[in-house]
Amino acid sequence: MSDASKPGNDFTRRQFVHTSTAAIGAASLVSPSLGWIRGDDTIKVGLIGCGGRGTGAAGQALNADPGVVLWAMGDAFDDRLQSSHGNLVAHAGERVQVPEDRRFTGFDAYRKVVDSDVDVVILTTPPHFRPAHMRAAIDAGKHVFTEKPMAVDGTGVRSVIETAKMARERNLNLMSGFCWRYNMPNRECYARLHDGAIGDIHTVHSTYLTGPLGKRPRQEGWSDMEWQMRNWQHFNWLGGDHIVEQACHAVDKINWAMNNRPPSRCYAVGGRLCREGLESGDIYDHFGVLYEYDDGARAFHMCRQIPKCWGDNTEYIIGSEGNCSVNSWGPTQIIRNGSNEETWRFPRNGANPNMYQVEHDELFRAIRNGETINDGDFMAQSTLMSIMGREAAYGGGVVTYDDALNSQNRLGPSEYAFADLEMPPVPRPDDKGA
Repeated sequence: MSDASKPGNDFTRRQFVHTSTAAIGAASLVSPSLGWIRGDDTIKVGLIGCGGRGTGAAGQALNADPGVVLWAMGDAFDDRLQSSHGNLVAHAGERVQVPEDRRFTGFDAYRKVVDSDVDVVILTTPPHFRPAHMRAAIDAGKHVFTEKPMAVDGTGVRSVIETAKMARERNLNLMSGFCWRYNMPNRECYARLHDGAIGDIHTVHSTYLTGPLGKRPRQEGWSDMEWQMRNWQHFNWLGGDHIVEQACHAVDKINWAMNNRPPSRCYAVGGRLCREGLESGDIYDHFGVLYEYDDGARAFHMCRQIPKCWGDNTEYIIGSEGNCSVNSWGPTQIIRNGSNEETWRFPRNGANPNMYQVEHDELFRAIRNGETINDGDFMAQSTLMSIMGREAAYGGGVVTYDDALNSQNRLGPSEYAFADLEMPPVPRPDDKGA
């Protein structure tokens, strides 16, 4: 079992907030630096991680700017890469300029993509690899779009925080896949909340109640490593458990409602009720977390991946002068005053472009205009909040934000090879939680 309460270097919650930028995720004008693209220049994109989400993100990058070309691709598995390549050629034709010698496979594929003269890197591998891939891209002076979550443990989150700082210093774009931050109805709603529409926010409740993700039965010839990687959402070391890999979206909306103010601690329940078979890995299928803030505010999160159950993905936000309910998929965003009278809702005919496309539109526009977007602070914080919840449920105790951030726990093997890899046990509380 992992131990989130073992502190390492003294990186505190207050230091995190102090070093955060005032306008997280907003574009700000900067002077050009190495890597900026001007005028009609071609923007070369490298894709690292060629699954469904990576293929979609590459397509959205190609849609965002007529000068974008897909230049290099990398994945652990050749079949995933070739399938993605075929789909993207069908989508964008000659703008997919990835000959065989720029299609890289294996654990070192990411380095070859980064070194292939690309300008922008899309990171969509299993989250375990995200911190190392992000560091390599920023080190090489590339702009980055990185899917969520940013890491699966505190060690990885610390690396991401440092990388985000490097990106800011080098005027490199670093955009996260926390896509609801790029959803126009949500943007308008949360802006109103931060402008005081319901007073001081003291309570948030979020849900991500859905069914289980698909599994891939083991095939003849697959090593333990390949089998786990092809079922990566079901293995904690690869995906972080579903509270980190999937429900982090709902945790991020808690963080957004609280204006990116980290909680002081959390405690949680969780377990594994319905997952069956080896392909279900070592993850739980339900969590409930309570986050506590220094000023007495509280946030509650509930997530579930169990079949044949009622589904919900909603936020309820309560302030000193009213409340707000947000169902982003509606879109249904409603603000009410202290008498519970509706004072605003997002109009049915309001602008609601595809948020996945908005991300890339804004990223490539910033690159063209010599601006930077850096989502580093909130994306690391929301990832860590999700990890806190997982560790509190696994361990059965209270986990503080600082403990989670400074944890020396690192999930996964120290070396990567398609070879034997022990099946991890399902985490259970022990005497550390008492």
